[in-house]
Amino acid sequence: MKKKLIALAVFLIAVTVYLMFYHKEKTFTIAPANADVVILLDVKKIKRQYISSFLSHPSQWFGNKKGKVISLEKSGVKIPDFLQVFHLKNSKFSDWYSVFEIKDKQKLITFLKQKKFTDQGDNIFRKDQIFVKIEKENLILGTSDRDFKNINYQLLPSAKIDILDADELITNGIGSILIHSEENSQNLSISLNNDDIEIKNNIYFNPPTSVISKLLKTKSFFETELDAQNINNFDFIFDRKSLDSSKINHLRATAHLEQVNDTVITYSYDDDFNEIEKKTFQKIIQPNYIVSIESVNSEKTEEYFRNKKWINAQNQFTAIPFQPNSIEKKENSFEIKSTRKKMQPFQKLNENYIFVRNNELLLSSLKTLTLNEKRMISSLDYIFYGNRDQDYYVQLKFKKDELPLILR
Repeated sequence: MKKKLIALAVFLIAVTVYLMFYHKEKTFTIAPANADVVILLDVKKIKRQYISSFLSHPSQWFGNKKGKVISLEKSGVKIPDFLQVFHLKNSKFSDWYSVFEIKDKQKLITFLKQKKFTDQGDNIFRKDQIFVKIEKENLILGTSDRDFKNINYQLLPSAKIDILDADELITNGIGSILIHSEENSQNLSISLNNDDIEIKNNIYFNPPTSVISKLLKTKSFFETELDAQNINNFDFIFDRKSLDSSKINHLRATAHLEQVNDTVITYSYDDDFNEIEKKTFQKIIQPNYIVSIESVNSEKTEEYFRNKKWINAQNQFTAIPFQPNSIEKKENSFEIKSTRKKMQPFQKLNENYIFVRNNELLLSSLKTLTLNEKRMISSLDYIFYGNRDQDYYVQLKFKKDELPLILR
């Protein structure tokens, strides 16, 4: 009898584990057809990785996590097996959205009030830079409310949605990023490691550790070296439709951050209406930088800049918002330098990369961030993007810690 009870208990535990961490109710998910980026996360895989890390770190078994985690499972919405976040074409780069099915509307309203979301009217709620809209049976979550009216799945005709088989797309790691463009589509895998998050389109591609190692030896806040194809990939910086006419075929840039004293001049009047000049000083963060742009036809490139009104009467390159600077035309290139302090560019590596190092000065200048957002950014060490031929790689490297990322 005892053996039967033990066998039954083991069976029930096995079934429970399977249902909680492996069984998926449905693998198909829908996304707006005009989404140019869709991020899919396998919730069950994340749960398995969390439990595995938790069990291997006994110091966390009895820790008090109360108040540190907002549990969406207690908010009245249904957590899908595959969590989806997307970006819509022609919307701002910072605008991202996700949709959840509502299980208990009243519970959801109570949850939003507890978390201090303010009612904006029209079933829209806001807290800091997080927006929520209740649309019939759906909750739409976003970093903006600009596209809420276009994201009610139940009202969309089938021609305006894409049906994705998430289980087929997420073959490695905890998720995938689908990038759609007029030329092609990419499916990038997401891996969550102890101290970094890796994103790549080829799981067999080895990270360019030698390039990263050289970049880490510099004191630069920002370093980049890109060919024409990679510049073209970042169409939120350049207008892709007219980029070919610019004849730009290579870009290099180096930037350092520095805190400087800025003079602010104000005027007031005395009792006799005489003008009084008053000087005050404030500390601001300014980058010192040098940008080298190579061209196959410098005349065409200059024409492109002037048509864009990127060169003003003072010969400053206004596409870079940090002034003052100067632009110098050479035989087959242009060099843009900040004029406050002279700089030398980093050595040419003949690679395609973007490297951004975390900097305390940057964090101190971001006044609008919440405490949690500042804590998240301060834990970052650097961000690296690299490309070789058809292989793309992104690494978000976090500072070393006793705990893996998933437990922090």
